Amino acid sequence: MKRKAGPLSPVKVVLLLCGAEVLSMTGFATYPALLPLFRHEWGLSASEAGLISGVFFAGYMVATPILVGLTDRLDTRRIYLVATLLAALGSVGFAFFATGLYSAMLFQALVGAGLAGTYMPGLRLLTDHFHGTVPSRGVAFYTATFGIGTTVSLLLAGVLEQPGWFWAFFAAGIGPIAAGVLVFVSFPAKTPVAVDAPRGLLFDFRPILNNREAMGYILGYAAHCWELFGLRSWLPAFFAFSIGLSGSSGGVLLGAAALAAWINLLGPAASILGNEAAIHRGRRRIIALTMAGSGLLACLVGFSAPLPLMMVFIITAIYFLLIMGDSAALTAGLVASVPAERRGAAMALHSLLGFGAGFLAPLTFGLVLDLAGGSDRVMSWGLAFAALGFWSLVTVIVHLMRNEKVQSVPDQSISG
Repeated sequence: MKRKAGPLSPVKVVLLLCGAEVLSMTGFATYPALLPLFRHEWGLSASEAGLISGVFFAGYMVATPILVGLTDRLDTRRIYLVATLLAALGSVGFAFFATGLYSAMLFQALVGAGLAGTYMPGLRLLTDHFHGTVPSRGVAFYTATFGIGTTVSLLLAGVLEQPGWFWAFFAAGIGPIAAGVLVFVSFPAKTPVAVDAPRGLLFDFRPILNNREAMGYILGYAAHCWELFGLRSWLPAFFAFSIGLSGSSGGVLLGAAALAAWINLLGPAASILGNEAAIHRGRRRIIALTMAGSGLLACLVGFSAPLPLMMVFIITAIYFLLIMGDSAALTAGLVASVPAERRGAAMALHSLLGFGAGFLAPLTFGLVLDLAGGSDRVMSWGLAFAALGFWSLVTVIVHLMRNEKVQSVPDQSISG
């Protein structure tokens, strides 16, 4: 007689979903890692190169309301599995059929749509596993793992660039399939209790839009994603520019893609430590401080390109750490602010606005590069990075203006 497996422990749930997240993201940074190569091979302008990066997030944004919203009604494992197949199709399709701007946009959009059905639905699997309050540390570890997935994707692309970019994209299609199978066989089938929504609507955003606390975290997340995904999309190209100015060459381990990977590897620690600080020092305070720091440093990063490469790396790493400092706090705050039966819709709107900003940021970065004189000028890079910090500074200013009018109330922190 076959023995029925017992329920997964909370630690195993977090570790399993973090591992699946890394596997599902092998195609996430393949194109940004190879962006300088494609600009040369396909004759792309900075705006066109940024558009290909941005359309990844457009695919995510279009798929999010459907795939994440369905987690309020369907078995999340099945959504996750379908999404991993989309991600694999996008990477493998790019390997075989991408020949220029439009074909690259199509396949990048598919990879982005695949991420839409794995990242937030994976978080939904994690939060649904716990009864009562959701541990913010579990959420922090899961959201922080995004940085590890990005690092693995960058390193994989950097290593496989030598035999040819075909192999980088082909290999990137294997990880999502493994992630989908792992999640599907590890979790029991579970169909959520349907929520009351207007007839004909997949989900209802109105309760979320009327939730002032939730919307504060969602809009803050949009500013965070504008800065984060704009940086991730152009970071390898920025290091390639800086390396070209200095004339140095570090090989595979210190090349442009590798330097970007090492910086992304710092993200999990920054996100987790930022969440710990938010638990003990107040979530809104930590979010405001890290956004102010990242917004101000953004105005300096691009101008550092002519400095010695190690100094450029350190400045950019500090900038990245500040960006990541509020990542888990924003998402954990959202989860705490909505009831369990509305989490799918809340996470869908969270991702929709966040990754919508992720779509516009790389494109805006490329436009600033072109309008400021091209990607061979330090001034252009300085202004493009400053554009990334703009919305974080605006968010902080709005927060300070609101605090002048209304006395702040204590945070309702998630239990750690």
